[in-house]
Amino acid sequence: MGETVTDLSYVSGASAKPLLGQTIGAAFDAICAAHPDQMALISRHQHIRWTYGEMQTRVDALAAGLLALGLEPGDRIGVWAPNCAEWALTQFATAKAGLVLVNINPAYRLSEAEYALNKVGCKALVTAIAHKTSEYLAMLRELAPELSSARPGDLQAPRLPALRLVITLGEIEHAGCLAFHQACDAGAPADVARLAEIGATLQFDDPINIQFTSGTTGFPKGATLSHHNILNNGYFTGEAMRLAAGERVCIPVPLYHCFGMVIGNLGCITHAATMVYPSEGFEPLAVFEAVQAEGCSALYGVPTMFIALLGHAEFARFDLSSLRTGIMAGSPCPIEVMRQVIERMHMPQVTIAYGMTETSPVSFQSGVDDSLEVRVATIGHIHPHLEVKIVDEAGRIVARGEAGEFCTRGYSVMIGYWDDPERTAEAIDASGWMHTGDLATLDAQGCGNIVGRIKDMVIRGGENVYPREIEEFLYRHPAVQDVQVIGIPDAKYGEELCAWMVLKPGESLTAEAVRAFCQGQIAHYKIPRHIRFVDGFPTTVTGKVQKFAMREAMIAELDLAAEKTA
Repeated sequence: MGETVTDLSYVSGASAKPLLGQTIGAAFDAICAAHPDQMALISRHQHIRWTYGEMQTRVDALAAGLLALGLEPGDRIGVWAPNCAEWALTQFATAKAGLVLVNINPAYRLSEAEYALNKVGCKALVTAIAHKTSEYLAMLRELAPELSSARPGDLQAPRLPALRLVITLGEIEHAGCLAFHQACDAGAPADVARLAEIGATLQFDDPINIQFTSGTTGFPKGATLSHHNILNNGYFTGEAMRLAAGERVCIPVPLYHCFGMVIGNLGCITHAATMVYPSEGFEPLAVFEAVQAEGCSALYGVPTMFIALLGHAEFARFDLSSLRTGIMAGSPCPIEVMRQVIERMHMPQVTIAYGMTETSPVSFQSGVDDSLEVRVATIGHIHPHLEVKIVDEAGRIVARGEAGEFCTRGYSVMIGYWDDPERTAEAIDASGWMHTGDLATLDAQGCGNIVGRIKDMVIRGGENVYPREIEEFLYRHPAVQDVQVIGIPDAKYGEELCAWMVLKPGESLTAEAVRAFCQGQIAHYKIPRHIRFVDGFPTTVTGKVQKFAMREAMIAELDLAAEKTA
């Protein structure tokens, strides 16, 4: 007898709710018409509070202005800035004008910015002047010294050949650039009329957004997403949380990332909820103040953010009782952290979401009614209108409970990597499946669990070891605040386990005590041989831990170059 379908690691997301067959602009206008007086955006660090009606007026003005400045549907326009109201205006204005918004990572430096702008041929760029240690305008002037003497909108720079227009945030005007308010004022009645004409021709399958994925090797890839991709994903993510009109969502995650601009912004506008930006970048105190002052009912963050909030010295000073739900996503969510968020942060309906930029991003999410065990120990259920299968190295679907590569198919899969058919074909197979590179399992109920990254799996003496499993165990130690486990080269076993641990304030621990804690609880070959106590981990700007950087640091510290090349 062969296996029945239910024995196999395959699920599809049936739903009575249809996909939204709209462009982002059409969806935004419909919400604005239905809820003009509802608060749309609160940017606390900018002292901005806009209703949907007010925001729509500003979005339309910017969209008409961009057309007046010579941008045409299909042109690429970058945004290089931390979280701010202008970021959101640019997101919706570009969608209405049929322009392709290119998210530039605020952490990018010279060569990265040059690569991103040129890879997709950005014709225009909206940029902050500076943020933290990043001097954006100074970097642009280094790449394009011609900017200082150019007429705004007519830049001719050999190193940035496609770039014509630079729009700067803030009131101050800079040589060769237009200030943001000037772009908003540039449109004439003819441009407003043209904007309406363009809106009627846009299709929801048109590309509307390019997000660069941070690879550990090679150049970043520009995942190209459509209205249909990201509008629906924002909508169904909000549905899973039962987001309601008027609810306020605290968004401390970066807007340049899918978490901020899709789950955050698009999730809110599809439900007439309020986007609340606590600060330019993640600051725990700003998050606490925003939740308390604005009565936020939802809070978003990656696990490292929630860990920082829970461990903050002033945590107890704030009233977080308005919270009920939220999303923890962006990287695997430690079970113990999830439990503490539910218990200590008044978030009984917090959900875990799993996905990747190339899938708009969410494909699995827990629901507000799921049992505690499902919400803390799994990534929940498949999203509506999507399919997922778990496959082995030969591409065959594995049995339920077996680990394999997580593949997904459906409306959320990107159009492709911009101008990179070869890498697109490596990621999306002939049947339309996006291969994520994540190791996962599906249980009998169809709940998913991420075991780790295929490339993170450690093979120690022939045994497959998943770092995630060891991390989850070590989180149980009462002195441990955060932990990451990696594999490093070893002459005897091929690879050996190494744990980096961040301790809770005031706690102390020894490597011997950690190993004693593991003894008899996990298999001997899963007990880390190398243990380091650190203040933090190398991370991306979105809070994703860079295990490759940890691995390189350990190779250097232990002088493992010989083993590495062996």
